[in-house]
Amino acid sequence: MYITVKRILDILLSGLLLIFLALPMLIISFIIMLTSRGGAIFKQERVGKDGRIFVCYKFRTMYRWAPDGLPTARFENSRDYITPVGAVLRRCSLDELPQLLNVFLGDMSLVGPRPLIAGEGEIHRLRQRCGVYRIRPGITGLAQVNGRDEIEDIEKARLDVRYLRNISIAEDIKIIAKTVSGVVGGKGFSG
Repeated sequence: MYITVKRILDILLSGLLLIFLALPMLIISFIIMLTSRGGAIFKQERVGKDGRIFVCYKFRTMYRWAPDGLPTARFENSRDYITPVGAVLRRCSLDELPQLLNVFLGDMSLVGPRPLIAGEGEIHRLRQRCGVYRIRPGITGLAQVNGRDEIEDIEKARLDVRYLRNISIAEDIKIIAKTVSGVVGGKGFSG
């Protein structure tokens, strides 16, 4: 039952946020395009609900020559690829704002396991085995508020399963509140 309510809330909240944040997102887009060559929006294929591939939108935080199809954590030296503006956007999680469109369109939810790049082998296999792909991926999730970039894949998968088993409006509100406080404090972020 909550899954249906969750989808309705996702549509309403993402729609309102897209309207409310339209001007700041437009300003961010101009700053990105003025400070480095290329478009403002980065598009990447991610694994969604039922293992379906969808295009995930983010603000571009890297130079155009950055390797494609790899999570930033697997770059040899990610700092060489991240633009100065991109570093700020990542630290504040503002690069995630275009994913509100993914939420509105139904590819994602506000809260859920983060969408993976198909090449993220181990965590992808763990999620498949545990049924995590029965729900939509989220802009934020339990793993993001419990370590984000600082925890190993197996722990992320464990937290994804815990979320799946305890999915509720109370859990989502708690995760959103922790996300806001974590973003403000820069907790769990590694460039």
